[in-house]
Amino acid sequence: MAAAPPPSAPGGPEPPPLQYSLLLQHLVGEQRRPRAWDPAALGGIPSPPKSEEQKMVERAMESCAFKAALACVGGFVLGGAFGVFTAGIDTNVGFDPKDPYRTPTAKEVLKDMGQRGISYAKNFAIVGAMFSCTECVVESYRGKSDWKNSVISGCITGGAIGFRAGLKAGVIGCGGFAAFSAAIDYYLR
Repeated sequence: MAAAPPPSAPGGPEPPPLQYSLLLQHLVGEQRRPRAWDPAALGGIPSPPKSEEQKMVERAMESCAFKAALACVGGFVLGGAFGVFTAGIDTNVGFDPKDPYRTPTAKEVLKDMGQRGISYAKNFAIVGAMFSCTECVVESYRGKSDWKNSVISGCITGGAIGFRAGLKAGVIGCGGFAAFSAAIDYYLR
């Protein structure tokens, strides 16, 4: 068993009492020195300053035109693949209504698959470019990057596509595209 520490001798020096106000003043008050923020001190890799060429490429890639073109190309590829896939599982591909008992040839089936693939590709490319361009314009106008941009641009895109069939279809398209954009944005963020 360890011995208890000897009591301080009467009349001997006592340790000064801990002053919480001085401690708080040092930790929170004006005497606290701010730390310099250095990514290298936090374990990050320091990066050299960007050259003018790098800045120019970044500005070009963040422009609305580049984003719209990228969405157009991506929509074309995705739509083409989707069109060929749906044509492949459709039982009416190559079907001739004049002679319903005739079996279509492979050439006719491939022709119909190609036509459907091109049709879907064009539609997806247009929708992708419209949505991406309107989202970029709305984001530039608002100066914020949040879920409201995709909902607004979804409404504009859906309304513009649906408006060709009338006002009611435009309103339904606006609401449907806006809801779909909100759901996708909620899922991805």
